[in-house]
Amino acid sequence: MNIDIVSIAKKEHSTYDPLYKELTKMISRFAKVKDIELFNKDVTKAHTISSMASKQAYTKLLNPHINKGFSVSLHPDGKIIDSYEFSKLLDGKIAIKFFIGGAYGFEDSFLKQSDAVISLGNMTMSHKIAKVVLLEQIYRGFSILSNHPYHK
Repeated sequence: MNIDIVSIAKKEHSTYDPLYKELTKMISRFAKVKDIELFNKDVTKAHTISSMASKQAYTKLLNPHINKGFSVSLHPDGKIIDSYEFSKLLDGKIAIKFFIGGAYGFEDSFLKQSDAVISLGNMTMSHKIAKVVLLEQIYRGFSILSNHPYHK
């Protein structure tokens, strides 16, 4: 299985990089994970204009990735699911893409293109933390599907 995590984020070194690497290595028994961070001058400019302009810039960057494989957008208003429900998102897929929006979230039109819209919870968290939580849940989901004791 191929998993892409596509996010609106500047490519920069982070204190979370070793954790991303470790979780990606753990997942590699089950799937190949590709981390795609997108950010350009249009997003930078849009951030100075408005939240709507920013969402439009995000959609423009993300749209080329949405229709290739099963797509899941992470959104605060998405469905809150438990780890068992999350594992069902992974089950039987050949390719899956997870989308993490920019600071202003997603346009409704982008969310409507997604196969699923989920929330990681009611708390606000940075994109870097959201990626860690997502990676951990991906590993946990595969552990559930393979009856590995990690999830217990």
